[in-house]
Amino acid sequence: MSGKILILEHNSSEGPGLIADYFSGRYDLLTIKLWDKDPLPAAFDNIAAIVAMGGPMNVYEEEKYPFLKAENEFIKEVVASGIPYLGVCLGAQLLAKACGAAVKKNRVKEVGWSEVSGTPEGRQDKIFSLLPAKFTVFQWHEDTFEIPGNSTRLAFSGDCDNQAFVAGEKAYGLQFHVEATESMVREWFGNENDAASREILSKNSVNSAKTLHSAKTILGAFEKLFC
Repeated sequence: MSGKILILEHNSSEGPGLIADYFSGRYDLLTIKLWDKDPLPAAFDNIAAIVAMGGPMNVYEEEKYPFLKAENEFIKEVVASGIPYLGVCLGAQLLAKACGAAVKKNRVKEVGWSEVSGTPEGRQDKIFSLLPAKFTVFQWHEDTFEIPGNSTRLAFSGDCDNQAFVAGEKAYGLQFHVEATESMVREWFGNENDAASREILSKNSVNSAKTLHSAKTILGAFEKLFC
């Protein structure tokens, strides 16, 4: 195993979490802090895979967040190059936009744990075929993406029709937070005192354990695209 995994961060509080834990020590992890004006690389030399994290912004807020425009062009080049790409939440929405699909408000805001189901096509996919028919994930999003042309819808939930897709063979978008760990959830909601946050924290330990296996399954299968 060799090469770098490029991690695109959109704000300081949504780091790679479990993704970094999983790949650390076996790959060089190069974090590009787009929110801190780090530049995107001009070439893909020695880059094994690219992971784009979440963030609070909308994909179309390019005037407020100028890095989004450059990132959109960068993701188009990534998909065209065939380099494995994993987009998480905003990273999935950015992939959909780069592939020509619309990103819009979901019918409800999903925050907390939910159950995601694989589509029939997902059950044939090299990653999603390894997951149970239904599995628990952590959600935190208001927007949703349409499925781009030449892409395959892989998963859905009761509150969000499109939870995952693959563009081509190696570019995956996950609406849910595969990187979320128990400590990250505690950090995100520990200072909140509303009923919804208290409910999330009360189930944090049990549900984080549920999400760990499926998250590692996804990351392990994703790794096989470039190892």
